[in-house]
Amino acid sequence: MTETYHNYVDGEWVAAETGETFENRNPADRSDVVGEFQQSGVEDAERAVEAAAAASDEWADTPGPERGAILRATSQALEARKDELTETLVREEGKARPEAAGEVQRAIDIFSYYGAKASDIGGTVKSSSSRDTTLYTVNEPVGVAGLITPWNYPIAIPAWKIAPALATGTTVVFKPASAAPNVARKLVECLDEAGLPDGALNFVTGPGRSVGKTFTTHEAVDAVSFTGSSAVGNTVGEQANETGKRVQLEMGGKNPVVVMDSADVDAAVDIAASGAFGVTGQACTATSRAIVHEDVYDEFVSGVVEAAEAIEVGPGLDGADMGPQVNQSELDSTLEYVDVGQSEGATLETGGNAVDVGDGFFVEPAVFSDVEPDMRIAQEEIFGPVLAVLPVSSYEEALDVANGVPYGLSASIVTQDLTEAHDFVAESESGVVKVNEKTTGLELHVPFGGMKDSSSETYREQGDAGLDFYTLSKTVYLNY
Repeated sequence: MTETYHNYVDGEWVAAETGETFENRNPADRSDVVGEFQQSGVEDAERAVEAAAAASDEWADTPGPERGAILRATSQALEARKDELTETLVREEGKARPEAAGEVQRAIDIFSYYGAKASDIGGTVKSSSSRDTTLYTVNEPVGVAGLITPWNYPIAIPAWKIAPALATGTTVVFKPASAAPNVARKLVECLDEAGLPDGALNFVTGPGRSVGKTFTTHEAVDAVSFTGSSAVGNTVGEQANETGKRVQLEMGGKNPVVVMDSADVDAAVDIAASGAFGVTGQACTATSRAIVHEDVYDEFVSGVVEAAEAIEVGPGLDGADMGPQVNQSELDSTLEYVDVGQSEGATLETGGNAVDVGDGFFVEPAVFSDVEPDMRIAQEEIFGPVLAVLPVSSYEEALDVANGVPYGLSASIVTQDLTEAHDFVAESESGVVKVNEKTTGLELHVPFGGMKDSSSETYREQGDAGLDFYTLSKTVYLNY
């Protein structure tokens, strides 16, 4: 029998006022119903916001070390349930098991990290130009934060938004993506188990047009943090700006790896293939373009085709290397881009076909060669396992091509030339720049965010920067 799961509002698990639910199914096996979740409406979202607002003062007044203890206890609860959470994530989102386990560990580490940071949240003391005066700053919580998260990292991204918010004393209303809400729900269970006060965190499932829009427009919400597509993110930003909210948007990417003639080609192939086909290409930092010097182009294409063809596609729970796309829409979009690439004149070297593995949304990893910079497959975010390989004749051309897209999230260069490496770091129009590493993969204690259409370019996430979004600075002049 399918289990029905509830919203979490003011410390209680409650059904939606709408009386409606939606099914969530395993993308690797459509006959497997993960559960039924609340199809919440505006009234449900408003109730959550009101609970967060009512709890705001008490949570803000809770000492930082006490808040940190709750976050550390959450980390421990997640650790105790790691195997369960990993299987849940694979079952509802489709990742390969090692990828899912790594994501769960990331959430564990994030709560541990911000649990420690909560004790250090404070201000700074400055020297005053006046005698007998102490001049200092105090950091105070922003109030209520509305968090809207995507399906592709359904526990890691909620963790890196929720943990710093709670660490600062900010209360939260949280809407997960409907394609993968169950592992997020279990994260909320762990926070409840850790002793989080009623109302400090509220979890509501349902559509963006009702729940998400309420969170971005309600007068009691002070800040909105969104991760997802650029199209939706721009709408969220407009709605939040109309009501004067603090806004943090992290959106799409068209991330390049530049492979220069001095590169170790085997290493470059590993870097590109891992970045392009890991997590089924369903990452905002996934490698979507390989910009390769003509002297090593043929060797690189041959190597990356071989790497793509060696990937076993199938259910993550069965040990496959690459799982399905999350739903039919995402699969259809990837297949459409494969058709677009061929119609534009690029050469499909391998892959790009739907794979008949049980009842799931599987596709072969695809590699295109002979790609021109203005082709759609070289300009638009695909969000599937498709790598476009573009030839260039110089470093200067490679840099121009790498920067010649609307996005600017993550970029990498593979080279043994220090001048090229340092210049790329300086000139890349990306928020994350890597040398001899894949475009995916992030350290949790340093800032993360994009440029151009990849971000609102307001506040970064993770590390100390992750705390800045949820705090307001007050300057104090104390004349004694």
